[in-house]
Amino acid sequence: MPSTQIRFARPDDVEVILSLIRELAEYEKLADQVVAEPAQLAEHLFGSRPFAEVLIAEMNGEAAGFALFFHSYSTFLGKPGIYLEDLYVRTSARGAGLGKALLGRLASLALERGCGRLEWSVLDWNQPAIGFYQRLGARPLDDWTVYRLTGPALRDLAQQGH
Repeated sequence: MPSTQIRFARPDDVEVILSLIRELAEYEKLADQVVAEPAQLAEHLFGSRPFAEVLIAEMNGEAAGFALFFHSYSTFLGKPGIYLEDLYVRTSARGAGLGKALLGRLASLALERGCGRLEWSVLDWNQPAIGFYQRLGARPLDDWTVYRLTGPALRDLAQQGH
């Protein structure tokens, strides 16, 4: 039986985190959208003002998956939450319980940090992930739609705010 461990990422993990991000993007058919660079990722994860945290799942001492997350806040609950941006387990390590272990560790962190929720988004076509999440007790928020501003639209709105 393989030995597994979930640990917080360290600055020397940046290259492996970026590699896992690229593998996730490939799986999601979004590889062309990954423009993150190692120095940028290092600054945003481990710099003077970290914007996100990463858990690394290891199998036999090798990185086999990750969860990248950050805090959100619910005004209705009056509590922080954890938003899971990315969860990925390498194909060769699937079925060993690493995804559940990563989510379990995040659930524990949410409770330890006084959070009222753990949430994430999933692509509509990703039925294996949807089934996995539902088996854990997660439920979709069908009455919410995610909106996003990027690129020129983001810049245009920012200019209007000045």
